[in-house]
Amino acid sequence: MPKREETIRDELTEAGIAEPTLDAAFAVDAILQKWRRRVVKRELGTRALNELGLDLDLAQLDALMAVWAPVNEFDDSPDGETMVATVADRLGIDPSRASRLTADLIRLGLIRRAVSQVDGRRTILEPTDLGHEVVRAVRLYKFAALGDFLSGWTEEEVATFLPLLDRFTTWSEQSDRFPQHLRDRIETLRTTLPKLGET
Repeated sequence: MPKREETIRDELTEAGIAEPTLDAAFAVDAILQKWRRRVVKRELGTRALNELGLDLDLAQLDALMAVWAPVNEFDDSPDGETMVATVADRLGIDPSRASRLTADLIRLGLIRRAVSQVDGRRTILEPTDLGHEVVRAVRLYKFAALGDFLSGWTEEEVATFLPLLDRFTTWSEQSDRFPQHLRDRIETLRTTLPKLGET
């Protein structure tokens, strides 16, 4: 292992993180970095759009999914109504960007504006028949790929993996809950680092 890595590990050990835990953390980080690079490139989504011959970009596909609202991804709208603000919230994007994306989807005939059944003053977004077909095709493609991959796993592996993956997804939300001794070390790091551009 390079000296620079050993130094970091030594500091973390001194901070009270056990060696086996560090081994796991380094291994998890390596896997996540490789996964992140693949996810950022959105390989599966790009492949689905290309192979299905859909002239959409990934941002438009995301917005269409946010309007269609698969229950395994979005469970925030019990009345089933979606507005531009809902799309922005679901995708974590600026409302003006959500407005542009939904306008693109309306122009492409994938969604339409409609009047709310809950509040007649409210304009909502709904998938058109074509929008439903596009979402159906993309989801069939995605779950065929994922299902084919998981078919090589045993039931026990899946039963072990899913709850652990779900539990692991909360790690970044809890990473700001350092014990005080680690907070002190981070503060020391912050105050001793040179300002960028001053060296």
